[in-house]
Amino acid sequence: QVQLVESGGGLVQAGGSLRLACVASGRTFSSHAMGWFRRAPGKEREFVAAITRSGDKTEYADSVKGRFTISRDNAKNTVWLQMNSLKPEDTAVYYCAGARSPSGFSSPSTYGYWGQGTQVTVSL
Repeated sequence: QVQLVESGGGLVQAGGSLRLACVASGRTFSSHAMGWFRRAPGKEREFVAAITRSGDKTEYADSVKGRFTISRDNAKNTVWLQMNSLKPEDTAVYYCAGARSPSGFSSPSTYGYWGQGTQVTVSL
């Protein structure tokens, strides 16, 4: 069982940066690929980024490529999402998720563990 707790959300002006963190409990963190999703008001949950168990490969949604970076430290049971050049359309609740399989990272059904979410609001 893995429990995930996100932090680092907040209010930022367009063009600014935020760094989200997700800390996992348990000893199996390194066994799971990890992902970040987001849900904006009135919209479906959307894939943002994912990273493999070892951190050797990453995957991004087209909407965040070149602006967001996902990383992890298995010794710290932590995965981060560095968000730069933020836009108002990035406003959403951001969720950290732990995968149950090593592929299909953009699909929510791949993930068996979810955090409670952290709000990111980007103003003009």
